[in-house]
Amino acid sequence: MPHDDKDDKTVTHWHEPGGLKKAGLGEFKKQPTPYDAWMESEGVPVFRGIGISKVQNLPLMPWKRTGGRGHFIQLYGTETKWGCYVVEIPPGGALNPEKHMYEEIFLVVEGRGSTEVWLEGDSKKHVFEWQKGSMFSIPMNAMHRLVNATSGGALLLGGTTAPVVLNALQNQAAVFDNPFVFKDRFSGADDFFKPKDDIEPDPVRGLAMRKTNFIPDVINCELPLDNRRSVGYRRVEPLMTNNSFYFWIGQHENGRYSKGHAHTSAAILICLKGKGYTYSWPEHCGERPWETGQADQVNRLDYEPIGMVTAAPGGARWYHQHFSVSKDDFRLTAWFGPHNPGRDPGAPGQKHTDYTAIDVNQGGTAIPYWMEDPYIRTEYEETLRQNGVPCRMDAKWYAKPNDADTRSEVV
Repeated sequence: MPHDDKDDKTVTHWHEPGGLKKAGLGEFKKQPTPYDAWMESEGVPVFRGIGISKVQNLPLMPWKRTGGRGHFIQLYGTETKWGCYVVEIPPGGALNPEKHMYEEIFLVVEGRGSTEVWLEGDSKKHVFEWQKGSMFSIPMNAMHRLVNATSGGALLLGGTTAPVVLNALQNQAAVFDNPFVFKDRFSGADDFFKPKDDIEPDPVRGLAMRKTNFIPDVINCELPLDNRRSVGYRRVEPLMTNNSFYFWIGQHENGRYSKGHAHTSAAILICLKGKGYTYSWPEHCGERPWETGQADQVNRLDYEPIGMVTAAPGGARWYHQHFSVSKDDFRLTAWFGPHNPGRDPGAPGQKHTDYTAIDVNQGGTAIPYWMEDPYIRTEYEETLRQNGVPCRMDAKWYAKPNDADTRSEVV
C-alpha cells in the first residue's frame, strides 16, 4: 500500500530552491557524534575547552559502568580524533573488569596500585604494579581490571581511540562485547609488562623511540637529547602494545622555551613536572600577532602537573609555543591519538619533511627566535624574574643570521 504523507505528520517534504537560491539551511548546529552520545549516556560530566590547569581539580561523579568516579575531557581540536578522561579507583577497591575494541593508555596522576590483564576465557592473569607517574597501555580488547592498593584515592588519566571506533561502528555491542582476540597486540609473554629501556629510531622520522608496554616513572625517567624544540630539549616516543595511539615525552630545560611551530589539531600537551604556559594562535595571524594587533586571537593557558592544553584548538593550522617558568625543568607528554606524523595526508612514498622542526625561512613552520614577536621574549624574561628563575636564553639566538634571507630550501 502506498505511503500517504497526509497521515504522517512527522514527514517534511524537501523542496528544490527557487530561482538562484541555494539549497539547505546555510547555518546549522553541529550534531552529536555516536561517541558524544555515548559519553552523555555514561552519566559523568564532559569538560570542553582549550585546557585545564590541573585535572585534579575536575569534579568527579559516580561512574556506574566503571565502578569508580570520573570526568570526560574533550579539549578543542580533539573532537572525533581521540578521547580522554580521568577516573578515580575507590580506596582499597577496584574498577569493574572490562574489555573494548579501542586502544587505551593510562597515566597515573595520584596513588598506587596494580593492573590485571588477561584474555577472556584464560585463567592466566598478567599483574603489574604502578605508582604516581607510571604509564601503561591496555592491549586491544583484552580483559583488564585496575586495583587501588591504598586507603586513599587513586586517580588515573586515560587516553583512547574510542571516538574513531564508536563513530565508525555506531554500535556499542560491537565495541564492548566483541569476542575477537588480538594476539598481535597481546602475546601473553611473561615479560609483556616488564619495562624496556632500549632506544631505537622510529621508522617514520628517525627520532628516539622506546618499545615498551609499561614505564614505571615518566616524571623522572631518562630522556635522550633531541634539540629540535629548544637547546637542550630531550624527547622519546614510547610505542606500546602495537598501538596507533601516538604520544611522546619531552623536556625543556628551566629558563628556556620552545620555538613556536604550527600544525593541525590532535595534540594535547600534559605537564608532568615543573610549571609553564602555552600560547596558541591561528597560523593566518602570522609569526607576530601582538605586533600586528591580533593579540585578541592568542590563547594562553598556565598549567602545572597534571595540567593539559590543546596545541591547536581546531580548524587549519595553529602556532603554539611552550614556556618553562619554574626552577624545575619543564617536562611534558603530548598525546595525539591515532593522528601521528606518519599518517599525514599524501600517497605512500611521497616525500615529506619534519616541518614543525624546520624554521619558517627554510620551508617549515617553526619560528626561529629572531623572527618571533618581541613581546614573547620581553614577557618571558619578566616572568622568570618574578619567579626567581635565571633566564638561560642566549642573546645570540635572537640575532638574524647573515644568510637568513637566502635560506629557501629545506636542509
